[in-house]
Amino acid sequence: MATATKQPHLHDATNNNNSVRVEIFDQGYNLRGTDPDYILKLAEYVDSKMRAVAEQTHTVDSARLAVLAALNIADEYHLLKRNVEGGTPESSKRTRQLLNALDEVLLDARRAG
Repeated sequence: MATATKQPHLHDATNNNNSVRVEIFDQGYNLRGTDPDYILKLAEYVDSKMRAVAEQTHTVDSARLAVLAALNIADEYHLLKRNVEGGTPESSKRTRQLLNALDEVLLDARRAG
């Protein structure tokens, strides 16, 4: 399972970016972003996908595992996207409206933050 530690950088104090040390499939990475908890959540997800692929394929090559995990994640993404886009015209329109509203709120929050 991925683990993380938060490491604030002095240079990033003005734009609220923090460095997060995560471990994915026993490899350490320093990632930066505005939401360290979200970064950890993503790292945990990728780590779990890589471990699932490793169990299924019995492959130890981490680069090959990363590509296979990425393909699995891309497949999930495209299936979800197709389901959202394949809904009724009214639900698709409403979904787009809600996504646009959410984008505006997030943009305003970033500007204010």
